[in-house]
Amino acid sequence: MANMYAPFDTIHNIGFISTRFAGTDGVSLETEKWADIFQRHGLACFYFAGELDRPPERSYLLKEAHFKHPEIRDIFRKGFCTRTRKREVTDKIHELKNFIKDHLYNFIDQYNIDILVPENAVTIPLNIPLGLAITEMLAETGLPAIAHHHDFFWERQEFKTNTVWDYLNMAFPPHLPNVRHVIINSSAGNQLSLRTGISGTIIPNVMDFDTPPPPLDEYASDVREALGIKDDELFILQPTRVVKRKGIEHAIELINKLDLKAKLVISHASGDEGYDYERRVKEYSKLMGVETIFVSDIIDDKRGYTKDGRKIYTLYDIYPHADLVTYPSNIEGFGNAFLEAVYFKKPVMVNRYSIYEFDIKPRGFLAVEIEGYVTPEAVKQTRKVLNDAEHCRKMVETNYEIAQQYYSYTVLEQKLMNLMNR
Repeated sequence: MANMYAPFDTIHNIGFISTRFAGTDGVSLETEKWADIFQRHGLACFYFAGELDRPPERSYLLKEAHFKHPEIRDIFRKGFCTRTRKREVTDKIHELKNFIKDHLYNFIDQYNIDILVPENAVTIPLNIPLGLAITEMLAETGLPAIAHHHDFFWERQEFKTNTVWDYLNMAFPPHLPNVRHVIINSSAGNQLSLRTGISGTIIPNVMDFDTPPPPLDEYASDVREALGIKDDELFILQPTRVVKRKGIEHAIELINKLDLKAKLVISHASGDEGYDYERRVKEYSKLMGVETIFVSDIIDDKRGYTKDGRKIYTLYDIYPHADLVTYPSNIEGFGNAFLEAVYFKKPVMVNRYSIYEFDIKPRGFLAVEIEGYVTPEAVKQTRKVLNDAEHCRKMVETNYEIAQQYYSYTVLEQKLMNLMNR
């Protein structure tokens, strides 16, 4: 991609901060895309987090920055699962805040950071001391920052009852003159303004639609066989974690009503939100007579082999083999899996969650849509997509062209550089 803007005279080093930069979670993936754009403009990117898979020479690892750190988890439980906050909890928050802040100063000095980019670290309060440390450090230094917000605490029901409103109002997000705020959808922008008086810039999640995905190579040619999907069976892909808000029951019900030979493949594990919902999905699959395959043990962000010698594939190895992608989420901050399906030119079944309805659908995308439940019309449309190759081709080609116009790296570059120039 050709540079559209001149290099910056005073900005050389970007410092990304989060609880983790590792794996295939949305924050890590979007950070990588931002870093790619910055690096194309001659800027160096450095990373501060509690878990890192970035180059060691550009990484500052601090275990206390991770939301899974035992002391951080203890603070979280006592801040969101009780009605009063004991003094020792307050003292511990400030002790860890000061400890993390010292390391943030070291990070800035070690890598001569010119601009900081907190990635969801002053958005969702999974690590309260980290958010406070970032806010205080920015207030003390006046260092310019772009706070990249993926999902705010007020968007999740479990955060609304708490004993840490003083910290949430101070740092999630901070209202400082040297901080610019980026949100990924219009609803978040509206709520940010209404709740805090802060104005934000909308920069949606993107993919490199100017560079189509490479053809399948030999390594990934045996995916269907590895997953146990026969030639006469449909490969339905649910490319998400197994958490309640993903609405996976809708995908199972759709497959049941299709009455076609098919298997549902779920790519990611339950992760940080427990396994109750995974048990629910397994029970519902059995009840509906749908064979559901959980493959998180052989899907990672890098290829390799398991301890017992099985291949590990990336999600991008999996997508080309899918016949249909299901994305029946009830709530999403944006919709990365939707864009991924469009990128790999796969038809999508989508639940009309609010951000899809207001930000994505109006662009003109074509999808099998449901609204809270699977209808006979949705089943009919899905059958047509799966059985009519020309209809499917027109759908996915149209979607790709729309995404290239609105959600490409070119769009990200323009928006980021405009923000930096301001």
